[in-house]
Amino acid sequence: MSEIVQGRIADFKEDGGVLIRAAVPSIDRAILRRYDKVLVEFADGRRITPEQRKKAHSLISEIAEWAGYLPEEMKRLMKIEFKVKHLKTLESEMFSLSDCSVTTCKEFISFLIEFMIENGVPSKIPLYEQCEDIGRYVYACLMHKACAVCGKRADVHHLHGSRVGHGGLQWRKKDQTGAVVIPLCREHHRICHGDEEGFLAKFHLHGVTITKEIAKIYKAKIKEG
Repeated sequence: MSEIVQGRIADFKEDGGVLIRAAVPSIDRAILRRYDKVLVEFADGRRITPEQRKKAHSLISEIAEWAGYLPEEMKRLMKIEFKVKHLKTLESEMFSLSDCSVTTCKEFISFLIEFMIENGVPSKIPLYEQCEDIGRYVYACLMHKACAVCGKRADVHHLHGSRVGHGGLQWRKKDQTGAVVIPLCREHHRICHGDEEGFLAKFHLHGVTITKEIAKIYKAKIKEG
């Protein structure tokens, strides 16, 4: 049976190592068990920002309105779901949006957005403006065939430099290994082709490289490996 204790980083070394000071619950037990290896969790010491808190509550309100729940009840349910399935931490207590870490809130916001994409939950504020991990957001949109701009039904757009050998009307028949794509509805696909660089900058988007999971969704070819 392992023991969990809290410690503090006492010093950072130039080679990337750290000196950690921690006290064991029982020195006699530590000697008896011959402790020599430890599992270290580096917890984010930064506290949630006002902007993050605003985003989280806004997303929860959107989900609550869609699901027919009161915001506070929806927040409780979403926090439980997030902690059980997604929050990998040594802490056992439920996190709070009043004082959780920046990292925890970032993961929670991504979880809420992915829930909304998967279930088609409408949002008054575009989700690309709310997300804190744009690559993860675009990936989720690809997996659910949702336009990264408006959320409507989408297909893939091959970004410039990724079209040669990958794009075209018959793109699914070509090997998509290494292709960089973004999901767009017909209208935004057309606009993007007019000025791709300006389009991506306007909506703060970037593409992601096709994975086996994405290829499967779109019935595209990709090398195994």
